[in-house]
Amino acid sequence: MADGDEGRKPRGLALFSGLHLTLAARLKAYLFTGILVTAPISITLYLAWLVVDGVDRLVDNLLPAAFRPDQLLPFTLPGLGLVLLLIFLILVGMVSAGMVGSLLLRLGEALVGRMPVLRGIHTAVKQVFETVLAQKSDAFREVVLVEFPRKDAWSIGFVSGTTRGEVAQLLDGADDMINVFVPTTPNPTSGYLIFVPRSAVKPLRMSVEDGLKLVVSGGLVAPGEGGSIP
Repeated sequence: MADGDEGRKPRGLALFSGLHLTLAARLKAYLFTGILVTAPISITLYLAWLVVDGVDRLVDNLLPAAFRPDQLLPFTLPGLGLVLLLIFLILVGMVSAGMVGSLLLRLGEALVGRMPVLRGIHTAVKQVFETVLAQKSDAFREVVLVEFPRKDAWSIGFVSGTTRGEVAQLLDGADDMINVFVPTTPNPTSGYLIFVPRSAVKPLRMSVEDGLKLVVSGGLVAPGEGGSIP
């Protein structure tokens, strides 16, 4: 064998190595694709199961032992506690819509309003739920770009309404001040509340859901040209 052929691999062995590397690369790509496909679905189903199981446990602990679903039925039915909770909330809404229910509701709110600590908590929580759940409200229904935290640095923000109260009085003279919530990444439940003029923000066509996806993903999942994330 010549000296130049000593470091050269046989043709069959080189071909086998090439096929081996190609197969490994494909398996690796398939593995990552499988993770990307199954991970979001699995995590979503797991979180949904945690919610359902937690509500079932809560309802089971609140009900008397003789009326618990696992005592009345010969088998366990997941989600039954959630169904019972929804029925209970619907019944509370029906009763509250009547005259007697409205009277009891006003009496309860008046009683809570006399308690120093609970009064502030009840008022704040009630305002938040009324603002978010009211169909006529514009809270968190508009995504904007706002110059934050410094000039020439833009952040995703959600308009939560028009500036009112003492803040609006102090900023009297400014043109159309609005409240903008700037969430943090990747946890959008925390953030900053800033008050800026309407002219200082740039409205985006994307929905609030798409804006949250953009924030949570750290910019990896972005909406398309039509303003919607596929």
